[in-house]
Amino acid sequence: MHYSRQPLWLIATFALLWHSAIRAADYPDFVTLVEHYSPAVVSINTKSEIKDQDRPQRDHPPIPENSPFYDYFKKFFDQLPNPSPQPRSSVGSGFILSADGYVVTNAHVVEDMGSIVVGLPDRSELPAEVVGKDSRSDIALLKVKTDLALPTVKIGDISKVKVGQWVLAIGSPFGFERSATQGIISALGRSLPSDNYVPFIQTDAAINPGNSGGPLFNLDGEVIGVNSQIYSRSGGYQGLSFAVPIDVAMEVVDQLKAGGKVARGWLGVLIQEVTPELAQSFGLDKPRGALVGQVMSDGPALAAGVKAGDIIIAFNGQLIRHSSELPPMVGRIRPGSNVPLAVIRDGKEQVLTVQLQELPEENQLQQAIAEPPARNRLGLIITELPAEQRQQGEQGIWVKDVEEGPAASAGIRPGDIITRVNNTDVSDPAQFSELVRQLPIGRPVPILIKRGKGALFLALTVSEKK
Repeated sequence: MHYSRQPLWLIATFALLWHSAIRAADYPDFVTLVEHYSPAVVSINTKSEIKDQDRPQRDHPPIPENSPFYDYFKKFFDQLPNPSPQPRSSVGSGFILSADGYVVTNAHVVEDMGSIVVGLPDRSELPAEVVGKDSRSDIALLKVKTDLALPTVKIGDISKVKVGQWVLAIGSPFGFERSATQGIISALGRSLPSDNYVPFIQTDAAINPGNSGGPLFNLDGEVIGVNSQIYSRSGGYQGLSFAVPIDVAMEVVDQLKAGGKVARGWLGVLIQEVTPELAQSFGLDKPRGALVGQVMSDGPALAAGVKAGDIIIAFNGQLIRHSSELPPMVGRIRPGSNVPLAVIRDGKEQVLTVQLQELPEENQLQQAIAEPPARNRLGLIITELPAEQRQQGEQGIWVKDVEEGPAASAGIRPGDIITRVNNTDVSDPAQFSELVRQLPIGRPVPILIKRGKGALFLALTVSEKK
């Protein structure tokens, strides 16, 4: 019997080709993605204005006036030319959002820049103006004037983005325009120390200086993020890149287009992560939520009855697993909105309603954080009772300090616990502040305090409003 045998080299070649075809089918077609969608990616070329404070001043060594060479050297140095200041220039990336010339980039790309030029793929250049920029999200909206219908990107759905998906970044790293890099999504909802209001997309696509403001595409050619930052010890790419999610970016863009600025919701609390040890100490079954460390004076949380020691476990119906999830949630709600806030207090869950205010400017926010917990017309600085005393059923507020004013005149001291004002029991600082606001002027009212192991009534007279 005779069997037909194929040469071994032919079998090996077929197997290799078949394996290569299978491997090729496993990888996305980045070539098509780049060809179809790179025309809407632009370079952002900027140049700073020269300000008076930037102009270098001519300096010369001090010459004693009694020196015989004083006139000679003074004339010599005065004749030297002034050094010329050099404007700063930089290159970033962006993408065209609409055919009439709206372009999205990073706020830091155009910060303090006087001249902005958008470079198109056909090597033509268009001057651009800043419609608005938002440093907290690092998003800026530009507008170029053109009679042409510009190519645009497609906006993706962030809810469909998953860890492990392929992504493509296009930008101008180090000025090399329209460079394409690929990677996967490494993580979602990343919080960075300097950015509390952006749940960043983390990716391992190579991002370098110059990529800032460029688009992050999914395999459908949709923009799902705006490349913003890298984490690096060398200044270059080290495998950790971060992009602003496109839904956050588009919310910012809509507000910038409407009014040139962004208004965010503000809760008015300082929070921290709930560690396993803290979870155990607060009686939680597992670490979750955001622990309130401080309630800011005159803030929405104080008015809503939020207290230090509360653990916020849900905001506007969304569960909070980590404390870093809360600031972006709050920031995306418009000021003036009434929002339910679920907290755990003394082991029990309760729901409060808070009316959000507008997030203050950074300098105002720092001042609010630095202020004492509460200050009022009595000259008192007060805080809540320690958690241990509240758990034992004690009520009142603790006097942290006493300044010159009606409280000092009445004999109130630091360390006293105020339990009743004008025959009304005191439960927390917010209620106490409201009682103080309603006190009559010029008429003594009784105030009950605990001092040490005893209780004492004092007569308090508010002489004038402060």
